[in-house]
Amino acid sequence: MHHPRGNLIGSGKEAEVYEFGDRVLKLYRAGPRKGSAFREAAILAAIESLDVPAPRVLGVEQFDGRWGVIMERAEGPAFAEAALKGGAALETHLAAMARLHAHIHAQPAPALGAQRAMLRRNISKTPLLDEVLRKRLLDGLAARPDGDRLCHGDFHPWNILGNIDTPIVVDWLDASIGVPAADICRSYVLMANARPDIATAYVDAYLAATGIARSEIEAWVPYVAAARLAEGVPDETERLLALARL
Repeated sequence: MHHPRGNLIGSGKEAEVYEFGDRVLKLYRAGPRKGSAFREAAILAAIESLDVPAPRVLGVEQFDGRWGVIMERAEGPAFAEAALKGGAALETHLAAMARLHAHIHAQPAPALGAQRAMLRRNISKTPLLDEVLRKRLLDGLAARPDGDRLCHGDFHPWNILGNIDTPIVVDWLDASIGVPAADICRSYVLMANARPDIATAYVDAYLAATGIARSEIEAWVPYVAAARLAEGVPDETERLLALARL
C-alpha cells in the first residue's frame, strides 16, 4: 500500500514523521516494527482519558511494507529550538519542561508495562556488560522501589512541541508505570551525551519544581545507563559504561 506522502517533518532512530493531510504519520523504519506501531498506538489510546497533553491516535496502517501510526498533528516548534539559544530562553523552557514532567508524573498510570521490568529486560540482554557487573546491577535493581505513576520514558526537549502555555508531548513508545525519579534520570541520561550542561540544568529545574531529593534521581543512574546500552548507541557506550559502574 502506498501512502500520500507529504513533507518529512521529523526523523529519528526508530521512525520518520510525515505530513498526512491535516494529521501526521509516524512511519517506523523497515524491519520488524509492527509491534512498536501497535504498542505506541495502544499507549496513546490508554492515556487519552488522562490530563496529559499528547496527540490523539487515529489508526495504525501499513505503508510500503512499513508500519505507521496516524495521529493528530502537534503544531509548533520543538522546545529544543528555543532552549538551545541559551540564556533566559533556556531557563524558561527548562522550567516549563519540569512543570510539565511533574504534571505527567502526577497521573496514575493506566495498564502499561512496568518501568522496572523494562530496565531489567534491557540490562539482561545487552552484550556490553560483563556478567559480574550485570549481576550486580540486576540485584541492585531488584531492591529498587516499584512505582505507580505515569512515566514517559523519552522526555527531552525534542519531544515537546508548541509554546510554553500549550505544549504537546510526543513519542510515547517507552511510556510505563514507574517511579518519577527514574524517569527524570532517564531524561538526564538521554540529554547528557550531547549537552551535559542542559541535562544537569534540567534536573535542577525538576528539583526546584517538585522538591524531591537529588539523591533519589542519582540512585537510578547505574540502572538507567546500563539499560540504555541495549538501544544501540555506539557513540554513548563509553560514557554509559562509566555510569553503569557507579
